[in-house]
Amino acid sequence: MSQILQPEGWKRPRGYANGIAASGRLVVTAGIVGWNAQERFESHTLTGQFRQVLLNTLAILAEAGAGPEHIVRMSWYITDREEYLREQKALGAIWKEIIGPHYPAMACVQVIALIEEMAKIEIETIAVVPH
Repeated sequence: MSQILQPEGWKRPRGYANGIAASGRLVVTAGIVGWNAQERFESHTLTGQFRQVLLNTLAILAEAGAGPEHIVRMSWYITDREEYLREQKALGAIWKEIIGPHYPAMACVQVIALIEEMAKIEIETIAVVPH
């Protein structure tokens, strides 16, 4: 299992954890974008691609017997900070629908572009499955 690391006196972050301690089998994904299994983008919106990224990530984790509760870290790469800020509420709703009430350690970075030209978001994930 994992332990959320929340130093005493620190304000609790919204939507992520400052840190997580875990032991078990490490599962790591590549940078996952919001295309389907045939590598076609069905959505050209951040929210639509985010939904697909999460579904793709969970499909990969499932191959190792991991679920959303095993995610300990995510690194998000987005191409438009302003779009991200505008869509935060919708992104949060998608997160709760697909991942649930589990909030791993996260970083979100705006990049000038992603290798997949149509991608608006790419997420790398680390999960730990207990032995």
